[in-house]
Amino acid sequence: MDCELKQTLECIKSVDPEWIARAERRQLELTKPPRSLGVLEEIANRLCAIQETLAPIVEQREIYVFAASHGVCEENVSPYPSAVTAQMVLNFLDGGAAINALAKVAGAKLTVIDVGVDGEFAGGAENFVQAKITNGSKNFTRGAAMSENEMTQALRIGFDLAKKARLKGTTIIGLGEMGIGNTTAASAIAAALLKLEPEATTGRGTGADDEILQRKIETVRRAITINQPDADDAFDVLRKVGGLEIAALVGLIIGAAANRTAIITDGFIATAATALAVKAHPAIADYIFAAHLSVEQGHASLLEYIKQKPIFDLQMRLGEGTGAALAMNVIVAACAAFLEMATFDSAAVSNRI
Repeated sequence: MDCELKQTLECIKSVDPEWIARAERRQLELTKPPRSLGVLEEIANRLCAIQETLAPIVEQREIYVFAASHGVCEENVSPYPSAVTAQMVLNFLDGGAAINALAKVAGAKLTVIDVGVDGEFAGGAENFVQAKITNGSKNFTRGAAMSENEMTQALRIGFDLAKKARLKGTTIIGLGEMGIGNTTAASAIAAALLKLEPEATTGRGTGADDEILQRKIETVRRAITINQPDADDAFDVLRKVGGLEIAALVGLIIGAAANRTAIITDGFIATAATALAVKAHPAIADYIFAAHLSVEQGHASLLEYIKQKPIFDLQMRLGEGTGAALAMNVIVAACAAFLEMATFDSAAVSNRI
């Protein structure tokens, strides 16, 4: 195992249940019936435990969208050409994508990171990080998606961003991604990690018709047969059937948990990365908030694996971090209620007899 990876994993600790208990006691003092805010109370309580305070901070929020191309697109697993990955990165930088609009509503800074896009971009944009490792992963029906070195580089990019985020005061990180072909990679990760048949983890992604869907399923099956990823080794699965943007997401998740930063996972691809991170260190699950339940096949199984219930179900499957952006609003609301409500004593309201 890479030395930096090992050290970062060793820094991760489970949240202290005593902090959740303290937050629960505080909830009982607020002017509302016990547990009447339901999941909002659970969100606020866990954020208190992550930050180890009864005054959680949520003002500085960031969403990171990692982008990379996928060699598996050679198998015609998407109705869109691989070139759309680079085109969408330009759309992000121009402010024209769904994530741009939803990040703005969430009051979150949006950063786009090229870790492996087959295309070139002009530098200088404030919200863009050029960290290209190579022009996309390899076609994993012919061997591993990444070399050990490529995977490690991508993980380190995620670690570095998590450290920088914490140093500048970021307390909530949203996960986003862009990469035509990455639902095929996520389907292979889910099938390998959860030991499920490809039919149970492979969906239509960007709108595949029946013919493309069947080809995706068979592509996932071939990838697993050829690469034989070890379900007990998260990084073996990642290297063999993942992608560069998924590896960077895994690094960001591990780094964020090591720095006690709350993480909002998004849809199917981001949750596949999260599942790998949780496999590497189960305590990471304490830092995860699941934004939503995607309609993508296999997402529910991944959420069950990381032991998280989605905050909402809006029948979404776009990716980009759009679900994470929406969930940020809910998390901010949960904290506002926890911090700003009066207590029974301060408001001179009678509590239960």
